[in-house]
Amino acid sequence: MDTNKRFENEKLKKFQVLNGAQLKYIAFLSMLIDHVNNSLITPFLDGKGFLLHLSNLFSILGRIAFPLFIFFVVEGFFKTRNRKKYFLTLLIFGFITEIPFDIFTSKTIYQPNWNNIMFTLALCLLTIWIIDSIKDKIKNKVLWYIVSIIIVAVFGFIAMELSLDYDYHAIVIAYIYYIFYDKPLLGAGLGYLSVLKELYSFLGFGMTLTYNGERGKQYKWLNYLFYPVHMLILGLIRIYFNL
Repeated sequence: MDTNKRFENEKLKKFQVLNGAQLKYIAFLSMLIDHVNNSLITPFLDGKGFLLHLSNLFSILGRIAFPLFIFFVVEGFFKTRNRKKYFLTLLIFGFITEIPFDIFTSKTIYQPNWNNIMFTLALCLLTIWIIDSIKDKIKNKVLWYIVSIIIVAVFGFIAMELSLDYDYHAIVIAYIYYIFYDKPLLGAGLGYLSVLKELYSFLGFGMTLTYNGERGKQYKWLNYLFYPVHMLILGLIRIYFNL
């Protein structure tokens, strides 16, 4: 897979102005806005007024995060030096995050019916890893596509059975990003169509087209800790104020 070809499109070059760090922190901000809305604003809605408009705005801005997180899992798959370590890190932080996630979503220590997105991202990575690993073993390209779609269906089912956040939608989008890795416009468009019910997610899919291929200055542990820490804080606020 040519990892540089997507930056050769003259029509997209003028939009490719943000590096990986900038886009990730935009995704974090979007996620924080969405979670603040769900935990601290939504409980006070009375059907109209300023809070309703603010909640609607926050909900729209909150749709940016998900496509970006899936995008960077696929980007990480191609760019990481150690895929096994990357997968295990996502998995470990899935376990670290689960209690804060459950406190945030249900105000309980353990809620098995809804599990956090770190597990989802780990499963997305594993899905495309397996699909990629059989690429050289299956010489017939059509057969490889058929097998890869079956693998996506299986892992999509697993995501639903495990009650993972965004379940099979995440698996499908990761697959689309993987298949159209060197065709970012097509990948973003098809990714959006696959989750069209999230109408405003086009903002996040559109943001992926601004990626310039540069890593930018990133803080690894901040990237991983932001998710569980902010959820724990918001979850404890919910419990304290009984929201």
